[in-house]
Amino acid sequence: MSHTGWSRSRFVGRLFVFGAVLAVGSIVVSKEWVSGIIWPEPVVVDPGPVGGPPSDAIVLFDGTDLSQWQDGEKWLVQDGCATARGGEIRTKAVFGDCQLHIEWATPAEVKGSGQGRGNSGVFFGSKYEVQVLDSFENKTYFDGQAGSLYKTKPPLVNACRKPGEWQSYDIVYTAPKFNEQGQLVKPGYFTVLHNGVLIQ
Repeated sequence: MSHTGWSRSRFVGRLFVFGAVLAVGSIVVSKEWVSGIIWPEPVVVDPGPVGGPPSDAIVLFDGTDLSQWQDGEKWLVQDGCATARGGEIRTKAVFGDCQLHIEWATPAEVKGSGQGRGNSGVFFGSKYEVQVLDSFENKTYFDGQAGSLYKTKPPLVNACRKPGEWQSYDIVYTAPKFNEQGQLVKPGYFTVLHNGVLIQ
């Protein structure tokens, strides 16, 4: 994550590799199974307390330290928050397909305009960024607003809260796949909810 102009930010990570199949209907136990497909039994996961991470999550920031981050010492950890003091931090672990929950706030005191208001980003791999920005009543280019896939695709809607208020992203990322020659075989995908609103 690269950050400029932040007074505080809090990262509560729910990062894990996932796969899901959604089926609607009743379960019938028989040798043949209704669809003829033999599905593996889903693993039981404790969803955890409301607002907490599920049992299989990799917690990247628990409110006490940034030990899961490279260059985490550059930031201030205080009162359960990680405050950017310039520079970027990256996870020590490398992730591909994942689901990430992050909570953040831009400065309550508005300074600057456009890209100069709480500008940051959540980076996936070395190429893709979900923009973090104070986009509340703040005009800027559309593919640079909060929740945009930076310089690639604007958000469907602007779901920003007022400056200083806590916001959340829930991001589901499917990494692109490349062959041995480095050619793209399957594109990557993002699903992003900003404050519970689908924006990507």
